[in-house]
Amino acid sequence: MNMYGKERIPFLFVFDFLMQHPLVFPLDQIDNRQLRYAINGQSNQTDSGPAPLPQNTHFSFVPPDRQAFQQAFDKVMHHLRRGDTYLLNLTMPVDISTSLGLDDIYRLSKAPYKLWMRDQFTVFSPEPFVRIVDGNIYAHPMKGTIDATLPDAARQLLANKKELAEHYTIVDLIRNDLNMVASNIRLEQFRYVEEIVSTRGRLLQTSSRISGRLPDGYLGQLGDIMLSLLPAGSISGAPKKKTVSIIREAEQYERNYYTGVFGLFDGHQLDSGVMIRFVEQQPAKLVFKAGGGITVNSSAGAEYAELMQKVYLPVIVSP
Repeated sequence: MNMYGKERIPFLFVFDFLMQHPLVFPLDQIDNRQLRYAINGQSNQTDSGPAPLPQNTHFSFVPPDRQAFQQAFDKVMHHLRRGDTYLLNLTMPVDISTSLGLDDIYRLSKAPYKLWMRDQFTVFSPEPFVRIVDGNIYAHPMKGTIDATLPDAARQLLANKKELAEHYTIVDLIRNDLNMVASNIRLEQFRYVEEIVSTRGRLLQTSSRISGRLPDGYLGQLGDIMLSLLPAGSISGAPKKKTVSIIREAEQYERNYYTGVFGLFDGHQLDSGVMIRFVEQQPAKLVFKAGGGITVNSSAGAEYAELMQKVYLPVIVSP
């Protein structure tokens, strides 16, 4: 990445959560029969973008085992109460049943960060990781979700003390992360509300915008910059190293590329997203991986409900 950045060679990168299988491809070497991407309008797709969902499409899921979630949640709460972690993103695999394949889900989904790897996974993420533009680096941490159809949903979300505490924590973590690679760190916008439309209705989510100034010669340091910021704070927690250890203890499954990051350098600018909203091909079935942030003020019931709320496809529904 450092070499490609210095030479201004456009490339795509795909990093798994634990950085055990990182991938970097010059754009002119990508075979779109094996890998497709669409990142805020930059894509190697051959079609024109998402289409209406075909009639009679089937999509459902099996709720994850409630007792298994409770056990994982209790482990996390034990560490939260000890002060080992202040925020932890707890996730689980969810079996889904659908008439759509990975390629169909990729084509039909509407999201700013989309990736498909043949016979492996597809991701349709609403969450940016970092953008690098003209020497400035920007992060947009996302924490907080609510059903948009609830009465006065935006006000409820913004007034929720648990969600506010979680958002403060992730913003502070991302500011500290950016401070490792940039100067003049600024919180430009705090907790703005965005809407997501999906097969299961509308959701509201809150994000913030943080920026910093990179040093001269940053194009030759793109790999170092990205590695310094991983894993993404919004899908790990704080403090990172200890929190990732607790995640491994509590979750008891492999995230693989889920909650990793992927992005594109076009020769001038870099844009990247966090790999949430993720469907993985496993033997004889598809698995949707989902989760949410846990703090000492969290309740198992609310977090379990939020996990299931995030199992959706952001597609255009046929009239």
